[in-house]
Amino acid sequence: MNGQAGTVWLRFFLALAVMGLWMPAAAQATEAQPQTTNSAEAVKWLQRLGPAMNTTSYRGVFVYGRGQQVQSMQVAHRYNGSMVEERLVIQDGGSGEIVRRGMEVICVLPAQDTVTLDAIIPAGPLADSFSDQLLPATRWYEAQVLGEGRVAGYAAVKIALNANDPYRYSYRLWLEKDTGLLVKSQTRNADDQILEHFQFTSLDITDDIADSELQIATADKHQTSTISLEPGSPATELVTRLQGWSLDWLPAGFEPAATPRSDKRQVIAFSDGLAAFSVFVEDIASLDMPTGASRIGATTVYLRPVQSDGRQVLISVVGEVPPVTARKVAESVRFDSAAVERANADSATASLVEHQGASR
Repeated sequence: MNGQAGTVWLRFFLALAVMGLWMPAAAQATEAQPQTTNSAEAVKWLQRLGPAMNTTSYRGVFVYGRGQQVQSMQVAHRYNGSMVEERLVIQDGGSGEIVRRGMEVICVLPAQDTVTLDAIIPAGPLADSFSDQLLPATRWYEAQVLGEGRVAGYAAVKIALNANDPYRYSYRLWLEKDTGLLVKSQTRNADDQILEHFQFTSLDITDDIADSELQIATADKHQTSTISLEPGSPATELVTRLQGWSLDWLPAGFEPAATPRSDKRQVIAFSDGLAAFSVFVEDIASLDMPTGASRIGATTVYLRPVQSDGRQVLISVVGEVPPVTARKVAESVRFDSAAVERANADSATASLVEHQGASR
């Protein structure tokens, strides 16, 4: 598995591992659209999904595909009444694992892989986006129950979430009938093409998850990185992250979401309760790089190198949104030179204080 692939799968793993952290507060107050009987039933199922993602204990193997990339992974997930524990292990195409204990996430990947923990993004229906606190997202999607079926031996209800505008994708979700656990999902574009898919191929929903199933097994052969994640305040995150720059446009319904800290670049995440994307702003040595969008499955990466008051900056928008959305967000970034100078001065002062404290 090369470095680029390692970073892609790391982001996916961490999106799974940190369910429950991205909670756009403003979305909670959004007024939902009038509902039909069918859509009201769909919303009731979605209300079960958020808690089920955390509080249901299970083990299994699932496949996840985006574009031409398909990976299978083993997962053990346990809820002990106060803390979520989880372990994910790559089954093919490379090796590595992610272990979560509460708010601590331990990433174990081959030493030759280049991973960037600060580049984490929530990722569609496998992030915590389906928390019942975010159900007002149905204002931006039409929810419908499409019927029933079976996935990995379990009876499931199929839910459609169709986007109401061109700035987000649509979803199909299969929820296990007894628990509400997500057992299969598809991300679809406006032409109803499947861009990404997730599905359990084997699943055992059980409270009998042994401690050994949640322990790291490859730490001696791989590089290990640990990050601690805190929910934080989305409103505070927005103020502290947007140092010297602002966004003139966001698609309707996308609100700030908590994001892991980065010392190298500024990053802020946004979610509408289902989809999510991150905006990165970092200084670069040269503007000689491509501008535009690339896409792997449903994940779009849009790069926009710019020069502002003698400062060379790369704006990157990464997330599960259509290319048109990523482009409009990237092109809406505006810089305040005075604020940039203040932010740089504050950063330099903080670094000096930290250095002096370490040398004492």
